[in-house]
Amino acid sequence: MKELAATIRNMIEISNTELETFMQYCYPKKFQPKEFLSKQDDISHEIFFINKGITRSTIIDHTGEEHTIHFSQEHQFIADYTSFMLQEPASSNLQAIEETETIVLPRKAIDWGYTHLEEGDKMGRLIAEYYFIYFDNRLKNQYVFTPAQRYQHISKVFPNIHNRVPQHMIASYLGISPVHLSRLKKEL
Repeated sequence: MKELAATIRNMIEISNTELETFMQYCYPKKFQPKEFLSKQDDISHEIFFINKGITRSTIIDHTGEEHTIHFSQEHQFIADYTSFMLQEPASSNLQAIEETETIVLPRKAIDWGYTHLEEGDKMGRLIAEYYFIYFDNRLKNQYVFTPAQRYQHISKVFPNIHNRVPQHMIASYLGISPVHLSRLKKEL
């Protein structure tokens, strides 16, 4: 819980009383490798803060093929935000890649934060801005950069990812085949 508290304090001004009350709504939860934090077609009622570990978000295309669209690691918030916000079935899966320790922020915590934290709206806006910028850049990078450039850039976005994530997942994230990724690694 200390990591979440520190992250919140880095984002907003918050009193000890506000923080303690907010944290009472949150709870720790561990996930084993390959375990789902949330699943496609379920409605997301929780946001997860990652204390330790790494997750991936995946979607299934019209042919049934799985694609990795995002990774999340320590000190990041993650959820199928569209499902969470609109209370509609999720379009993605959220899966632990390695043993992952999270703090669960259920809808009750988020709603309480927006209503009672003096800067609760600011915290929500900062998280939303982070993900908007990330996904906007990710979309542009898929079209602007070559696969080699995207491969070189992934370490900046996700430090040490090559030692933590199977290569086929990295290839999927980059939008290339595992064979193409192997060739790129040899060339670089």
